[in-house]
Amino acid sequence: MTNPTSTTSTTAPPTTAARAGRREWTALGVLMLPLLLVSMDVSVLYFALPAIGADLRPSGTQQLWILDVYGFVLAGLLMTMGALGDRIGRRRLLLMGAAAFGGASLLAAYADSAGTLIAARAVLGLGGATLMPSTMALLRTMFTDPGQRAKAIGLWSGVMTGGIALGSVMSGILVEHFWWGSVFLVNLPAMALLLLLGPFLLPESRNPSPSRFDWPGVPLSMAAVLPVVYGVKEIPSEGWHPLYVVSVAVGLLFAALFVHRQRTTGSPLIPPALLKGPGFTPALVLNLVATLAMMGSAIFTTQYLQSVLGMSPLAAALWSLLPSVFIGAAGPVTAQLVQRGADRGYVVAGGFAVMAAGFLLLALVGADSLWLVLTGAGVLACGMVAIVSQLTDLAMGGAPVERAGTASSLLETAAEFGGALGMAVLGSIGTAVYRHEMPATAPAAARETLGGALATAARLPGPAGEALTRSAREAFTSGMQGAAIAGSTS
Repeated sequence: MTNPTSTTSTTAPPTTAARAGRREWTALGVLMLPLLLVSMDVSVLYFALPAIGADLRPSGTQQLWILDVYGFVLAGLLMTMGALGDRIGRRRLLLMGAAAFGGASLLAAYADSAGTLIAARAVLGLGGATLMPSTMALLRTMFTDPGQRAKAIGLWSGVMTGGIALGSVMSGILVEHFWWGSVFLVNLPAMALLLLLGPFLLPESRNPSPSRFDWPGVPLSMAAVLPVVYGVKEIPSEGWHPLYVVSVAVGLLFAALFVHRQRTTGSPLIPPALLKGPGFTPALVLNLVATLAMMGSAIFTTQYLQSVLGMSPLAAALWSLLPSVFIGAAGPVTAQLVQRGADRGYVVAGGFAVMAAGFLLLALVGADSLWLVLTGAGVLACGMVAIVSQLTDLAMGGAPVERAGTASSLLETAAEFGGALGMAVLGSIGTAVYRHEMPATAPAAARETLGGALATAARLPGPAGEALTRSAREAFTSGMQGAAIAGSTS
C-alpha cells in the first residue's frame, strides 16, 4: 500500500499556512533522534580514545584521523547532500543516511583495526551529512505556521547544542562500564526507530522541478571546505605552520573557483538567488559569528575543569552538563518572545549581548572558580541557542520550500566554519597570553601548553613541581581571560 504522505509535499505548499497537529509534533520527536546522535558523535570519542589506543594500537597519525575524519567528511559533504535531498526527496535521503549511520556504527563498534575504525568514522560522517540538512528541511515543510515553526526550530537548536555536551558524558559512562565499542552501539536503537517510524510519520518533500545536478560542483565544494577546516582546526594546537597556512590558502582558491562556477553554470549546486533572499546572507554570517564565539570558548572551559581544577575527565564532563539544564529552554523562550511581538532584530542583538555577558563572566575567572565558569558557560550557551534559533527560522522561513535542503546545508556549513575559526582565533589568543605569562625560566615544553607544563611538573621534585603547576594554571587562566575579552568584542 502506498504511504499517503509520500506524495503530498512534492508540489508547492498551499498559500495558507496549516497548523501542525499531533502527527507533526510526534514526527519532530523522531527527527530529534538522528540530530542528537549526529551532534553527540562530534565528542563521543573523547573518553573512549585511551581504550581504543590500548586495543587497536593506532599510530599517532591514525589516532588523529580516528578523531577528525568524521568532522571532515561531514563538513565536506553538507552542501552536496542538502542539494541532493532537494532533488531525490528529503525523507528518502534521511532514511538512506540513517541506514548508513547505523551500519557504520555497527562496523565501528566491532572494528578490529585502526584502518577499519577510520573507514567506519568516515561513513558515519557521510551519514551525518545526509541527516543534518534533511532534518531541518523536513521541519521546514512540516511546520508551515510561522509560530509553530519557530518553536520547532528552537527545540532543534537546543538539541543540537546539548548533544555535543551529552556525547562526552555518554562516552565516559559507557567506557567505564562496558568496552569502547559501546559508544557506537547506542546509535543503533535510535536509527532503527527512525527507519521504522520515518516512512509513516515523515512526509516526503522534494523540489518538484529539479534542474540538472551540478556534479562538477561537488568536488569543488569539498576542495573548498576541507582544506580550510583542516587548516584552521590544526593552527591552535600546532601553530602557524606553513602546511596549515597553505591548506587554508588552497581551500580559499577552490572556494573562489566554486563561487565562479555557481555564478556561471545553468544548474548550480547553490543557486546565487538563494543567497539574495530576505535576510539569508546576514543570517549565515551571524550564525558563523555566534558559533565562532561558542566553540572558541568551549576549548578553554573543558581544559579549565580538567587541568586547572584537577577533575577527572568524567567528573569534568558531568559538571559541564549542568549548564545544559537551561539550554533546552532558551530556543522556545526566544520564539515565544518573537511571537508576542518582540522585534527579531532586537532579540538576536539581545542574544549577542547575553553571549557577551557570558564572556565577561569567564574573564573574571580565577584559578579556583568552578561556579563562575559553569555560570559563564551556561549564559554563553543560552545566548547562542537564542541567536541560532532565530537566525535559522529567519533563513529557513524566507528560503523557497523547494530549496529547503540546500538552505539548511548552507547554515550547517557556516556553523562548521564558525566552530573551526573560533578554535583557531580564540585558541591562538589564549595560547599567546599563556606563553607570555609563563616564566622565562620554565622548561620549553611547559611554556608551550598547559598539558606540557603539567607533564613536566610531574617529573620535578616536590616544591619545584608545585611551583611550575601553579604558574602554568595561573597562566592558562590568564589566557582564558584574554580569549574571553576578545570573544566579548566579537
